[in-house]
Amino acid sequence: MATPTGYCPLQTRRRKWLMRVEGVYIDSLGVDLHEWVSVEKAVADGLLEAETHAETGLTGVYVAPEVPALDMAVNSARTALDRSKTDPEAVATHIHSSVNYQAPAGSYPPGYVLRELGLGTIPAFYLQQGCNGMLSAMEVAIGQITGAGEAEAVLLTTGENWNSPGINRWTDGQNQSCLLGDGGASVLLSADQGFAEVRSLNAGVLHRLEKWHRGDGPLINLDSDTASEMAEMGERVMRFHDADLSMAETLEKMTVFDLEIMQRSLVDAGLNAPDITKVVSLNVDGRVVEYTVMVPLGLSMSRSSWEFGKSVGHIGGADPFIALEHLVRTREVTAGDHVLLTSQGPGWICTAAVVTINETPAWATA
Repeated sequence: MATPTGYCPLQTRRRKWLMRVEGVYIDSLGVDLHEWVSVEKAVADGLLEAETHAETGLTGVYVAPEVPALDMAVNSARTALDRSKTDPEAVATHIHSSVNYQAPAGSYPPGYVLRELGLGTIPAFYLQQGCNGMLSAMEVAIGQITGAGEAEAVLLTTGENWNSPGINRWTDGQNQSCLLGDGGASVLLSADQGFAEVRSLNAGVLHRLEKWHRGDGPLINLDSDTASEMAEMGERVMRFHDADLSMAETLEKMTVFDLEIMQRSLVDAGLNAPDITKVVSLNVDGRVVEYTVMVPLGLSMSRSSWEFGKSVGHIGGADPFIALEHLVRTREVTAGDHVLLTSQGPGWICTAAVVTINETPAWATA
């Protein structure tokens, strides 16, 4: 397995976070996507400069101007439940995650999802780990299933709509390394059955890069505007590079750290990188996927999900499971294939999980 120059394992001698997983299955997946808009159309409409994305390889995004993020989460959950043989009453826990606006301040988004789905008065968690949200939710769900809770089934949901004042989906994506897409995704995890088995999951926070997204401003802001603050993230990132750590140094630390997380999950699953059929990552600039994920693993881009992801848009934490649903539904992965899922978020958070496809579900197309 190829490793970056200067690579060294992080605190392996004190490793207490080993996450070999047994008895957790992906029962079903659900996705909710709406209108597709190409980069060419965005350029023609004056929303994006052609030169900006000439080398990113990104081709378009899904948009849903009139559909709330929470409703896309609900729609995807209905699909996941309809595809499953599990009785909805067996769902013992619900975990919702998000990046952008979900509902008015002071409300509780998971409650809306549960009410719309007609599920019981079960525990529901709301996670905000940025674009790492859904894989983080899976980590919590694994604990719910294998720990004292002994949950029979756990429902994960997320939804994003970037049609918010102060945010431009075409230009505000992490210094234009991604285009922001709308959509929803859901995962039904089970202790009893599923078309795929979760083999391992590992996560960590490289807090040396915490200021990378936060910036150096005050921690209290009486005039806070969440949308505007997110749109300004690119400026905070550049200030970090100017004053704290260069872009090259930041990317090196990030890549080494992420690789360590991915390697842990490969080892815990009893696999090596060449054993992986597909690597599923966030939907960002193809160069980022290649040089921070695929090259460190020693794998070609043909093993990544990027060929599909480049046309979807970055839909927050939904990206890995929207891609996994596509790979399974179109039978790009089938029984016996191993898939490495990875995502990241501000903080700097990284999670990686290995799943093995046990069978092709009935909802997969021929």
